Amino acid sequence: MALTRGDDYPIHQTAEPVAYAGTDRNFYDRYFFNGYAAEGDDDAFFAAAFGVYPHLNIADAAFCWMKDGRQVNLHASRWLEMERMDLTVGPITIQVLEPLRRLRITVEAPEQGIRAEVTFEGRSFPIEEPRFTRRIGPRTLLDYTRLTQNGRYMGWIEVDGARHDLAGFVGTRDRSWGVRPIGARDPQEMAPAVPPQFFWLWSPCAFPDGDLFFHTNDDEHGRAWNRRAVWAPLGSERDGAIDFDAVDYGVDWRPGTRHAARGTIHLPDGGEVDITPQAEFFMLGLGYGHPVWGHGLNHGKLKVEREDLVLADLDRALPFHLHVQALSKVTWRGADGTMRVGRGVFEQLALGPHAPSGFKSILDMAP
Repeated sequence: MALTRGDDYPIHQTAEPVAYAGTDRNFYDRYFFNGYAAEGDDDAFFAAAFGVYPHLNIADAAFCWMKDGRQVNLHASRWLEMERMDLTVGPITIQVLEPLRRLRITVEAPEQGIRAEVTFEGRSFPIEEPRFTRRIGPRTLLDYTRLTQNGRYMGWIEVDGARHDLAGFVGTRDRSWGVRPIGARDPQEMAPAVPPQFFWLWSPCAFPDGDLFFHTNDDEHGRAWNRRAVWAPLGSERDGAIDFDAVDYGVDWRPGTRHAARGTIHLPDGGEVDITPQAEFFMLGLGYGHPVWGHGLNHGKLKVEREDLVLADLDRALPFHLHVQALSKVTWRGADGTMRVGRGVFEQLALGPHAPSGFKSILDMAP
């Protein structure tokens, strides 16, 4: 048997002990956080992630700080040892202080020059996004559930001896679990081969009186296979969020890239949300598409490494630089003439063809 601390909690998903998560080797369980100042145009931004991969017996984590055009990434990976309730990987720890409301991130990496004590508190009850299920022929690419929650932060981040106070920071955290590609790539490709295609936009936005959430997954023709827009009034509790029907969007792509110069969310009541990117955080800092620190890869019993990026020097045509979260000013103009101004992120990952954007191959860029 493989009884662990998790077996004393009502979180079993199968008839097996918690150490066993069904049968799919790509099963994962993940935390994500980002944070930024609630107003202004400062590019200060942090992000954190923590992933557990039960069938690979791996846990990994990352913590990132961006400011003044530089991004510092702290990567950590260890063997899971089948203990899914140990939320520490090297210098990075996640604590659930009050489920669905308050969590804490602690970083103690003096050798890498990074320390942090960050507490998240939800602004309203989390929303549950529609289940993400996507198959390529007979093969399951994605099958997972995600909760998303905007919140406020308190605490501090210290990089190379400079301490940054997080007073006035807001942002988003999510929790997702299920199946997505992790670890080493499957050596046997689909038969027949299928060119890669994935189009994803995600824009959680924080306004003074509440939070707007929008996301879309499109196929190559621009048809949404998972899309939702939700308004959560500040302080709303379970079932307090309001769904929008038939929401649409537009993107103005920056020439020579697959990164947005502007985004627009079209609401069914005639209102529009204008998204103006101010700075871009590169998601490979959290392991997404990273050629070395990809999710679930085996780095041995424990490995910790710091990575520094000068963002202006990055080649945006490289596949692992496509995935960004653009810290953005967000302006919501209601059909009745009202206006809200806030901030949020505009996450973008456009790989392969997408007819509305004019993308026709795996990596052609906007004209």
